[in-house]
Amino acid sequence: MKLGAAVKRVVLGPRDRIASTVYGTIVVMGAITAGSGGQSDPARLASIVFATVFVLWIAHVYSHGLAESIDRRHRLDRAELVSVARREFSLLFAAVAPIGALLLGAVGVVRESRAVWLALGLGVATLVVQGLRYARLEHVGRLGALVAVAVNVAVGLFIVGLKAFVAH
Repeated sequence: MKLGAAVKRVVLGPRDRIASTVYGTIVVMGAITAGSGGQSDPARLASIVFATVFVLWIAHVYSHGLAESIDRRHRLDRAELVSVARREFSLLFAAVAPIGALLLGAVGVVRESRAVWLALGLGVATLVVQGLRYARLEHVGRLGALVAVAVNVAVGLFIVGLKAFVAH
């Protein structure tokens, strides 16, 4: 896989895993909001986001593995379980850009509070892009695209609003 394609996959998620990317993005934004608690230590938030997303990824792999095991009527072998884990990587990938933004704040490249808002902004931007991707893949037209983006952004802005409310 070329570097550009790899970066695109990490940032946007694979074409067939929009749901995992959206879910992961919402989890990331929720973890930032809940973890900030009125303060903005970006290194601490980055570790909270990573731990939260990692634990939920494990839960997804486990639960999807159970479901596939039931569907296939046998315990999954290692290759099948690895396949399930790979399918759910989008959940982990959704945390990469926001954690990167938080780490920029942790090392002083940007102010700590700005890093938190940047991470949340990247989450909202991801939700916009995923709404557009969904609309394009489903051929829903302009109105459908507008609805898909609006719903994704509404969820993201609700979380950002919660962050603002918690911080004040």
